[in-house]
Amino acid sequence: MKAAGGTSKNVAQSSFEETQVDDGFLVFTFKNERDKPQGIVRDINSDYIQFHFCVKGLSAFVFNEGRYTLKIQEENSLLLYNPQRDLPINLEVSPNSWVVSILISIKKFHGLFSQEADYISFLNEDNRDKKYYKEGTISPSMAIVLNQLINYNLNQSIKPIYFKGKAYELLSLYFNRSEDADIEQCPFLVDETNVIKIRKAKDIVVARMAEPPSLQELADEIGLNIKKLKEGFKQIYGDSVFSFLFDYKMEVARKLLESGENNVNEVGHKVGYSTASHFIAAFKKKYGTTPKKYIMSLS
Repeated sequence: MKAAGGTSKNVAQSSFEETQVDDGFLVFTFKNERDKPQGIVRDINSDYIQFHFCVKGLSAFVFNEGRYTLKIQEENSLLLYNPQRDLPINLEVSPNSWVVSILISIKKFHGLFSQEADYISFLNEDNRDKKYYKEGTISPSMAIVLNQLINYNLNQSIKPIYFKGKAYELLSLYFNRSEDADIEQCPFLVDETNVIKIRKAKDIVVARMAEPPSLQELADEIGLNIKKLKEGFKQIYGDSVFSFLFDYKMEVARKLLESGENNVNEVGHKVGYSTASHFIAAFKKKYGTTPKKYIMSLS
């Protein structure tokens, strides 16, 4: 495997950094700020599990000497593992796109979950020799960590330990996410009409996030009772209505802050907070830092 701790390559406004944080544990970050695609090629052997995160823009993995391309959209992730053959990285990063990748050996990774191997499907005994592929979305909490990795601006001497901590944090958030409901395990959702109603409820609270309806108003609007609304929403989205809405509002706020087009007061108002202090407290509760400090961390 071609890898070195803390190496970097800068081309005009593009930057690729490869950081070895531990034996069998690497973090790649790539910012393509140019107006044309940039490519990265790395030999990766079959001992490694690959986690790829498209933080911004669009990227594509090229396989079999260009015969097959797999795109990864903004705010999406891709997990790749094939114990039967090497999976070299041939990544094409589109203009104005950012990518973070974590590569960890199966031996080290298995050690993290040895007591809970059944929880991670590709660590199950039955799947040990099978290849594994999974697409996913980047949650708001994961997005914060990814931005911290790709916009790292602290002292270089602490970079390996900082990246190590953030990489572990990212993996824990990745596997903590609630998956979409398994219809066979959720009899309530077998009725497609109910599924449509629950999705409508999600669309309603997202569209009216600044002034969301009460649970009773929401239940009345979609034509379900409150009990079925609560159960169905939890089964499909893995969270309560208002916990889901809180995460969504904080993600919108984070993007607005990053754009630099609104100040903290304006962002808070746009996502439904009547006072800046309430918004600041909510943002800190979610991300562990204030909006102002978060903006400063990006500069």
